[in-house]
Amino acid sequence: MDRLSNPARLMIVSDLDHTMVDHHDSENLSLLRFNALWEANYRHDSLLVFSTGRSPTLYKQLRKEKPMLTPDITIMSVGTEITYGNSMVPDNGWVQFLNQKWDKNIVMEETRKFPELKLQSETEQRPHKVSFYVDKDKARDVMRALSELLEKRGLDVKIIYSGGMDLDILPQGAGKGQALAYLLKKFKAEGKLPNNTLVCGDSGNDAELFSIPDVYGVMVSNAQEELLQWHAENAKNNPKIIHATERCASGIIQAIGQFSLGPNTSPRDLKCSSECKMEDTNPGHEIVKFYLFYERWRRAEVENSDQSLEKLKAVCYPSGVFIHPSGVERPLHDCISAMKNCYGDKRKSLRVWVDRVSSAQISSDTWLVKFDKWELSGEEWQCCMTTVILRSRAASLSDGFTWMHVHQTWLEGSGHVGGGMPKHKQGDVAKKTYSWRSMRLVMCIDGNLAQSALMDQSGLSGTVARACMVGSGRCCKCTQYYQHCMTYGHDMSWA
Repeated sequence: MDRLSNPARLMIVSDLDHTMVDHHDSENLSLLRFNALWEANYRHDSLLVFSTGRSPTLYKQLRKEKPMLTPDITIMSVGTEITYGNSMVPDNGWVQFLNQKWDKNIVMEETRKFPELKLQSETEQRPHKVSFYVDKDKARDVMRALSELLEKRGLDVKIIYSGGMDLDILPQGAGKGQALAYLLKKFKAEGKLPNNTLVCGDSGNDAELFSIPDVYGVMVSNAQEELLQWHAENAKNNPKIIHATERCASGIIQAIGQFSLGPNTSPRDLKCSSECKMEDTNPGHEIVKFYLFYERWRRAEVENSDQSLEKLKAVCYPSGVFIHPSGVERPLHDCISAMKNCYGDKRKSLRVWVDRVSSAQISSDTWLVKFDKWELSGEEWQCCMTTVILRSRAASLSDGFTWMHVHQTWLEGSGHVGGGMPKHKQGDVAKKTYSWRSMRLVMCIDGNLAQSALMDQSGLSGTVARACMVGSGRCCKCTQYYQHCMTYGHDMSWA
């Protein structure tokens, strides 16, 4: 919560499944649209909060399966757990508050009296949440009877039914709405109450979010009947709550525009990066715009022309340097020229997005920008921790930036395939996380196929990539330096 020194311009509090994340969108297009909008326009002065019914275990699993951004705050287990930042530091004050009039052992004892309740997996049982499955036609009677029993035992609990099957028992003070109210109270005490808050949901356990005073709310178009019914009975005349016509994350973007909370045109919605005009240009916008072009170039969605690459060179300092994760340095202009050889090599398979973009002004016209750059190709994920030095071209940032320096480092353990399984766990190649900086390339002078191996600090190695080399260290197919065409001839480019 200390990332921003001033009140957030906008705080978005969103459910995940079927709200931020559309499980029927195999291309993740709506989520990627939101990602680009957020990192380009909001990350630098706003807050992103995920509020999910998932336990920490299932939340982390979802992050391995979908191209999600890293939130500033995570509310999990139907509002019973609050954590901060990428490290997910728990809020101990919230834990102490929930301990009042709560005894999980008594809850377990009383629920055994209801054969209609089927206990969910162990990962979904949390210190302040007990979760079951129950048929929709039996839920109402079970909830009423169970509530009476627990009250007689001296507990003050809340029973929430959502999704047509999930029944959660929580302390009375818990829930998504109460967790948000707790956060807003903390922000107000610190003098950092967000200027605007937008809550987003699709199911019954999101209803509490819409009950918080003075927030804007969007029920995505695919919202379930239980939430729509709650809205009809409790908030029908509230002009700050809308039922979007767009699904999931696209509905959230729609609400930002409808409530005039800020820019709502995602860079992904623009065919040409030159169409991106902003009143308040920031380094995050520059980063998103560049890597969106890089994705489209690899997917052959932009024109294959020398003019396109020359425009890219024009925003790079002539003596600017790119440092590859392997440690090899090359001029930025040479790296852009090398992109000519990878045009269209990832048709319909590559997606690129940036996360956690942060910037610091280190002189009157120079910015240090840090972010994670993710690539998803098929089922393979890769992430580089990236540092860029940008210099504004004129007194006004609206004139854009010049790229002075780019330095990338592999995020250890980020490469994974097949629904989130790390590369080093595939098969029996290795049991440890590889150190990408200790990569060795075995080259042959006659241009035959060579193999590259990864070696960790203990000396354990496993062949995971191939490159066709000549003695000079250039690829015999495209003649570029091998660091830029490492996998199967020339799969990895400088960006």
